[in-house]
Amino acid sequence: MKIKLLVVCLFGTMLSMQAQNSVKAKFNEKSGTITGKVIDKKTSEPLSYVNVVVKAADKYVNGVITSEQGTFVIKNLDSKNYVVEFQFMGYKTVSKTIAITADKLAIDLHTIAIEEDAIELQGVNIVSEKSTIVQKIDRKIINVGQDLISTGATASEIMNNVPSVSVDPQTNAISLRGNSNVKVLIDGKPSTIDASQILQQIPSASIKQIELITNPSAKYNPEGMSGIINIILNKNSKIGFNGSINNGITFGLTPKVNSAFDLNYRNGKFNFYGNYGLNHGKRNNRGIIDSQEENRESTQTFKFDNLNTSHLAKVGVDYYLDDNNTFSFYTNQVFFKAKGNGATDVDYVSNNTNIDLIQPYQNSENNQGQTYNIDYKRNFKKEGHTLELEANYGEDDSKENAIYTNLLRDDRSLINTFTNDVRVLSKSTIVNLDYVNPLTETVKLELGLELRDETTNNNLFRDDVYGSNFTYDRNIYSGYATLGKQWKKWGFQAGARIERYDVTALFQQVGENDGQFKDDILSIYPSSFLNYNPSENNSFNLSFSRRVDRPSIDQVNPIREWSTATLDSEGNPNLIPQFTNSFELNYTRKTKIGSITSGVFYRRIEDEITRVLFTNTENPNKQILSYANFDNNNAYGIEVSGNLDFRKWWSANISVDAYQKKVKGTIEVAPGTYAFEAINATAFNARINNTFKITKDFKAQLFGMYRGRDRSIQFNVADMWKMDIGTSYNILKGNGTISAHFSDVFNTMQFAFDNDRPYKAQGQFNWESQTVYVGFNYRFGSGKNKAIERKQRDSNEAQSGGGL
Repeated sequence: MKIKLLVVCLFGTMLSMQAQNSVKAKFNEKSGTITGKVIDKKTSEPLSYVNVVVKAADKYVNGVITSEQGTFVIKNLDSKNYVVEFQFMGYKTVSKTIAITADKLAIDLHTIAIEEDAIELQGVNIVSEKSTIVQKIDRKIINVGQDLISTGATASEIMNNVPSVSVDPQTNAISLRGNSNVKVLIDGKPSTIDASQILQQIPSASIKQIELITNPSAKYNPEGMSGIINIILNKNSKIGFNGSINNGITFGLTPKVNSAFDLNYRNGKFNFYGNYGLNHGKRNNRGIIDSQEENRESTQTFKFDNLNTSHLAKVGVDYYLDDNNTFSFYTNQVFFKAKGNGATDVDYVSNNTNIDLIQPYQNSENNQGQTYNIDYKRNFKKEGHTLELEANYGEDDSKENAIYTNLLRDDRSLINTFTNDVRVLSKSTIVNLDYVNPLTETVKLELGLELRDETTNNNLFRDDVYGSNFTYDRNIYSGYATLGKQWKKWGFQAGARIERYDVTALFQQVGENDGQFKDDILSIYPSSFLNYNPSENNSFNLSFSRRVDRPSIDQVNPIREWSTATLDSEGNPNLIPQFTNSFELNYTRKTKIGSITSGVFYRRIEDEITRVLFTNTENPNKQILSYANFDNNNAYGIEVSGNLDFRKWWSANISVDAYQKKVKGTIEVAPGTYAFEAINATAFNARINNTFKITKDFKAQLFGMYRGRDRSIQFNVADMWKMDIGTSYNILKGNGTISAHFSDVFNTMQFAFDNDRPYKAQGQFNWESQTVYVGFNYRFGSGKNKAIERKQRDSNEAQSGGGL
């Protein structure tokens, strides 16, 4: 109901803007007019920007929006009977029946009082109590509520509770539908910060929505084999002065703070908004690996302790020049600091040729990221006819200093000490031009151009002496076109995106020849959507798209990312892009208790990029964890999800998914020996999030998840499961919410693995999964929503004739 009302209000606003700016016929004595004033029924205050829509025989005739004083005038009406509707977000729609005759051309409705819709108002709170999942044609939209916020301090921690999404607890690598080749966007824009890092830096309380776009249209960048995850930060647009404050503490081995506040002032032609989030706390990981490498059998234990502090701020302004022209600006600022220490303890079974070691380390990291976005949108006279120009600049400056000490395990005597200083400076500029034209009532054309310029410079100093430098520059020039058509119950959209991809890389290392890499690729990425709605309660969607995964800076950077006494992690500059042809079929059924969506997908993957482990040829006593292109592979999957209300007091979000994939490629099967291998792997995941309404203000949550065993050519990852419980209680007349959450009740979460190539090994890592969260959210201000129509790329709505 909330989504339907939102669409109706947005549609009414668009009609009103067109009507107000249509060519005004010269008023004559035979033209009818309707005047009046709209007020709040409870406070008697005038309401501005209310949609006033005039209909005749259920067809739209004319319309306006109310002025700052709540008044309106509608002119140029013929003599006939009309229905006047007053529509406003958060209020019940009011209708008035009138008749304009030759004897009575001027109708004064005087004062129209409309009252708040208590049910709808629940949907406009800054932070709702319960997360909801909305299934759209090509995506799931998770509206983040207090139950998800309280499950973790950062975006990384709450992502594991989102359907179809998984986050590796050790590397923070994110995957969608079992695949880590996914594009992560912030407010619809790519970030210069790596996804695994940005997820740790975004406080959960700053997140408004999470969108999972599994088969994007040609309008969107084709990067990400498994699709797009778009994290939308809070932005309030209520009239007047409004805001919310959210504070929480997570108790694990040590307490962690998660706080955020949102402020908004909307008056006249301006809307100012801002939010700030703080995440601070100490985190630790523990691990053990038993290696059975011949003649080097050992037990390795790991200890990592990190104190992280992140600040995230978003500030923006919307300027309504008039009903047809809007300027918008916002900036995201991220400040992240971390201090860590730990140790790797290597105990060899035989000490005849191997020396037992302990490698303590200390590291500090300072990261600053910034994004600036400016947008201009022009609405033409025809409804839905728009032109939009947007420019986005992002920069990330990351500095890390690490000190490693190698000691003999027996007597702790010093072997050596060395330092690594790494600086990474990344810059990104994106310019978009989008044009939308509804050619007829059932046909829509969309055109667009995009320019992307990205540069990255990575420097490594070893013991304060220059060691190596890696620069990575790429330019992407692209254009797209989509055409949509609606035939009664059928809808179709087809489009294509053409991109020229130009990349240049240079690796310079002391004592070695420069390594250069260049590539220039021209590609076309088609997409198509077919939608069939046989009835209001049934919907079928079939889609196809071609995607690409271009190697990221971390995947191609040959400079060592991190190191232990036995393992180095580094990129592979020889990686080439992988391409994917993705097919997907979904069916949504609306029932009395909610909606259920089931779907199947198939992917054909070319030159798949995968993690590999192999022996360091320069130091046979160490392994290298890197990336490689494997052969062409196939993946299949099935998903079922539901947003259900079993009783008035019990609702649940449920999701189940299973994937089957065939992986093949050349790997190191024994130290120094390589062979072509192929395996079939199946993964299964299930989640359920229950909400129990005990009283009007008191609710309880019960969450459970299971992630099945996963397999790659070299690694087998054990299954994981957990259960969380939580409660929330409304106070202060519904403006405040106290919540508590107990995560991983049975302390069952751990990351365990085994492998037998290039040698047998097994291990597991544990982190602070069992925690208790206590939080308080307070909302203030009495203004009503008047959200502007932002860029369709940001809202990630597929656009076409017939609403595809």
